[in-house]
Amino acid sequence: MKLNLPNKITISRIVMTIFIIIILLFPFENMGIKTMKFFVNESLVVDIKYIIAGVLFIIASLTDFVDGYIARKYNLVTDFGKMVDAIADKMLVNSVLIILAATGSISAIIPVVIVTRDTFVDVVKMIAGSKGKVVAAIKSGKYKTAFLMTGIALTLFYNLPFELFNLKIAEALLLVATVLSIVSAVQYYNLNKKIIFGD
Repeated sequence: MKLNLPNKITISRIVMTIFIIIILLFPFENMGIKTMKFFVNESLVVDIKYIIAGVLFIIASLTDFVDGYIARKYNLVTDFGKMVDAIADKMLVNSVLIILAATGSISAIIPVVIVTRDTFVDVVKMIAGSKGKVVAAIKSGKYKTAFLMTGIALTLFYNLPFELFNLKIAEALLLVATVLSIVSAVQYYNLNKKIIFGD
């Protein structure tokens, strides 16, 4: 199968996600490999692997907007592209959220809410699709994604430069994203309950 440009960009997001996971989870110290670390102030020690992962995360996040834009503008939307794009999005965001929660960087409730909400919305879309209907994206869901990706990126960058002023911007963004996840889930339910229950 020949991949068009948007599909290639989407595949690149999956590849970058794999690299992010490896960078964050690989036991460098256990393998005798020392990663570069530096002090930002007396209490904050920055590990370069999180900075690298953060840069890759930002690039991968941008491809999420680029591939969709190109696909729509040049009429290159395909069923394969839709499927792979959804997989790439979930891999990128959910894997990093789970890793950050496992390392204690964020609260575990955040990935629990996000993953549960995404699962619910995907099920609604599947039910609608089986009945020949399409569930359109809603604004609260788009805002959730924007807050979430920005919050994750800032967390990977140790909330810098805001951390220097004791401003917990990364935490605030992730909190807003979590609340928006719940709000959007409720909105999806209210908009599609007739489809869900077959009324």
